[in-house]
Amino acid sequence: MKKSGSAVWQGSFKDGKGAISTETGALKDAPYSVNSRFEGKPGTNPEELIGAAHAGCFSMALSLILGEAGFTADKIETRADVTLEKQADGFAITAVHLTLKAQIPDIDQAAFDDLTAKAKAGCPVSKLLKAEITLDATLAA
Repeated sequence: MKKSGSAVWQGSFKDGKGAISTETGALKDAPYSVNSRFEGKPGTNPEELIGAAHAGCFSMALSLILGEAGFTADKIETRADVTLEKQADGFAITAVHLTLKAQIPDIDQAAFDDLTAKAKAGCPVSKLLKAEITLDATLAA
């Protein structure tokens, strides 16, 4: 299976602008720029898209792992905070912090901790990223 995304950039680094799209059309010409990436201005940026992809992938992986263990979540809510840092050779994504809040009937904390760790290790996006990936998982009542 292959999926694709695309980007078009016009202009210089500082003053240019771009548009990001996905194969499915879920994103179509979503604007991005230096201002949206580094200055918090409107538009998207690669790091938040990676965060959304990682959160979605982890949530699906956890759902699969839970199902294999005989559990079904009422709700899985994941946030991925992606850290972009300047280094000697340019910028790098150095860390991703996953924050999970899940409602899963009839699961105990030990099983929850074990299954979330398996989901983190098995998530394809986690495997792709070379950054340090941490996880805070909360089992909601």
